[in-house]
Amino acid sequence: MTQSITTTTSRRRTTHGQQTRQTILKVAVDVASIEGLEGLSIGRLASELGMSKSGLFAHFGSKEELQLAVIDTAREIFAAEVIQPAYSAQPGIARLEALMTAWLSYGERKVFRGGCFFAAVAVEFDSRPGVVRDRIAELIQQWLETVSQIIQEAKDLGEVTPDVDAAQLAFELHTTLWGANGLLQLLNNEQIVTQTKTAITQRLQRIKLPKPLEG
Repeated sequence: MTQSITTTTSRRRTTHGQQTRQTILKVAVDVASIEGLEGLSIGRLASELGMSKSGLFAHFGSKEELQLAVIDTAREIFAAEVIQPAYSAQPGIARLEALMTAWLSYGERKVFRGGCFFAAVAVEFDSRPGVVRDRIAELIQQWLETVSQIIQEAKDLGEVTPDVDAAQLAFELHTTLWGANGLLQLLNNEQIVTQTKTAITQRLQRIKLPKPLEG
């Protein structure tokens, strides 16, 4: 009986600790999207959350550990907002179009207060060697590979012209989206979203093949 009570209490503490950690990280990703990962500090987050520094420090042993946890939290949010919705569409050009639509919605709705989290931290850490930069680079490379794979699926299905270079097109779409993100943050002009949609639609229209006639 005593062991059962002790185990239950321990589980409750673990669950509460995990919930607190997630609350901290949700606030931290928003702060980092505006102020950068270097702008994160135990004191800054403690003030934002109304927690003690010691209470917050118990969840993260170092600033670097906090930064890496924030990056992984941002990855989970990005996957839920952009990747997963796209994969609900049929493989091929429909999935690629769904991916672009999901990304633009993610940027327009400012899922992160400072716009695209990864666009912000990539600029911050692009010239700073270390594990934080490596993690950011790894995730951006995974994103480019995901876009490229979806394009290749469309090519294999005969939905786009056979001369399409999947990696090159993925690069073009990615840089278009990141350029739009920067302008949207700086100018706060909704027309930028419309212009970006037009640019992407026109780019994809040039490579799409007409559907074969049925029957």
